[in-house]
Amino acid sequence: MAWPRRAGSIYRLIGLLATIGLFLFTVHRSDAAENAQGAQLAAMCAACHRLDGRDHGIPSIIGLDPKKLTETMEAFRTDKRSSQIMNVVARSLTTEEIAALAEYLAVQRKGPEQP
Repeated sequence: MAWPRRAGSIYRLIGLLATIGLFLFTVHRSDAAENAQGAQLAAMCAACHRLDGRDHGIPSIIGLDPKKLTETMEAFRTDKRSSQIMNVVARSLTTEEIAALAEYLAVQRKGPEQP
């Protein structure tokens, strides 16, 4: 009976990460936030994927081709690609939300390198 308890933990973790992402997004808001829905959704991504474009163990999603990101999210949604968190996140977004997110992230640029 460990699986239901573990599933609950995953959902709590996702909720915590989303909250942290919203906080981080509020603190570090991009100047190119013309796509308001995409910007709001990117806040959720910021919990794991850095929005400054640097890769510290989790792939950067900044500046990705929108088609590539959309295809990747669809692969997570349909379990063609496996990740406990990303499968849940992809299923929680509509096709329109994924498109808005992909368009927003495509125009974002990496921040300056820091020591």
